[in-house]
Amino acid sequence: MELARDIGEAAKFATYFTGSPAAESTPHLYVLSLATWLQDTSLSRNWKKQFSRIPVFTHTKGRINLPLMTIAAKGQIMAVAFSRDGMQIVTGSNDKTVRVWDASTGAKLNVLKGHTSAVYSVAFFWDGIRIVSGSGDKTVRMWDASIGAELNMLEGHTSVVSSVAVSRDGMWIVSGSWDKTVRMWDASTGVELNMLKGHTDWVSSVAFSWDGMQIVSGSRDQTVRMWHALTGAELKMLEAHSRIKSVAFARDGIQIVSGLYDKTVWVWDASTGAEMLMLEGHTDEVNSVAFSRDDMQIMSGSDDKTVRVWDASTGAELSVLKGHIYSVNSVASSGDGTWIVSGSDDETVLVWDALTVDAELNVLEGHTNSVNSVAFSRDGTVRIVSSSMDKTVRVWDASTGAEMLVLEDQIDVVYAVAFSEDGMQIVSGSRDHTVQVWDALTGEELNVLEGHTDWVSSVAFSWNGMWIVSGSYDETVRIWDVLTGAELNVLEGHTDWVSSVAFSWDGMQIVSGSHDKTV
Repeated sequence: MELARDIGEAAKFATYFTGSPAAESTPHLYVLSLATWLQDTSLSRNWKKQFSRIPVFTHTKGRINLPLMTIAAKGQIMAVAFSRDGMQIVTGSNDKTVRVWDASTGAKLNVLKGHTSAVYSVAFFWDGIRIVSGSGDKTVRMWDASIGAELNMLEGHTSVVSSVAVSRDGMWIVSGSWDKTVRMWDASTGVELNMLKGHTDWVSSVAFSWDGMQIVSGSRDQTVRMWHALTGAELKMLEAHSRIKSVAFARDGIQIVSGLYDKTVWVWDASTGAEMLMLEGHTDEVNSVAFSRDDMQIMSGSDDKTVRVWDASTGAELSVLKGHIYSVNSVASSGDGTWIVSGSDDETVLVWDALTVDAELNVLEGHTNSVNSVAFSRDGTVRIVSSSMDKTVRVWDASTGAEMLVLEDQIDVVYAVAFSEDGMQIVSGSRDHTVQVWDALTGEELNVLEGHTDWVSSVAFSWNGMWIVSGSYDETVRIWDVLTGAELNVLEGHTDWVSSVAFSWDGMQIVSGSHDKTV
């Protein structure tokens, strides 16, 4: 078992190394590349026995301000998607084109022309070669991404095609349109297999379940509908809920949780789109939601000044944690699932025992204004980092409540903070438009990443420590490189400020939420 794990890790590192510029240099850089690899692994530990002075670039991700890559596409970008291997990006634009880009260099690989109106949706097939697109010209088109050839044009919709998706096996395409229909197509022949009717307003989004047997669609008629992919039968209609303030994914990918303006927490089946639970108890807007590490519990923080803990399978309210005297803005679970931390407008961070859930463990006092963001370290040292309107970032001992560090070099309000996976660095986003990287042990400022033109509202590290992602009031998402600090990419598309960003567990995808009401 241990050997298999080590072989798997070595294979991942080999892929990481050969895909980097270091692979083109002298062999000793193989060893130096370990400086950027996860430290708490057998690979790193064993090599350090032989090379004890290998430096550690903690797995955070950004560092300097040299813009290495900005993908400047013509026209407004309406849709983006990654190929499954993460090597290519496809974009759809209101200039009527589909463009394919090299995800590592930003180089334009192909311009696919044929649509006669804006392209609203794009998706890669799992083979990474074919692309499907939907357009205002009422057509769905298939393309060969490698040579730029149009393979097929699927006609049938009588209005704008707003969304397209491909089944995982590549056999089917589904499309949603302003003509209020969802249509199924045979990907090999282009034949329309089914027209799914039921929505009473235009369809804004469609997706397949993982096994390809179900389709979910969302519409302006305020419903979410589930369909059988083979028969076209409507399986379920879900009434839409009010505006969402916070969302989180369970680690197993089975559930999604959302916090709403209407004071409720909703749980959905991520594979089918079905509403599983509505959790009622809060008496004001729900600002933050999170899953426990084992996905068994849900935590929510609200303007009603409480943190609530729920059973994720039954929806039962397990506990109401009272201690804050103003709105709770942020909640999080520790890596081992034993503690909950909450930050509030009352200028405090509270730590709670997640096992007894009624017992407040510590009140972390020190901030002199509202606490905007809190996070646990994941390296086993049981630290908490918090940011505040008082323009400071503070690090706390979660077990004792003692203040360990105060990072005070900021010149403005700090809206977001996060630990690197190994706990060695902290990243913060500020109202002064910058992203700052700190040594989590000494409090030393390591770097200031400049590029955003407005407040930075959200920051996150990738799990492998290679990148930082940041979201801003300037309506962009930016990616930074941990080794060079360079700005790798500027992701544009949101039409209002970006409120939250996160990496997928494998680091190959980014999700962003915006005040423009889109994810």
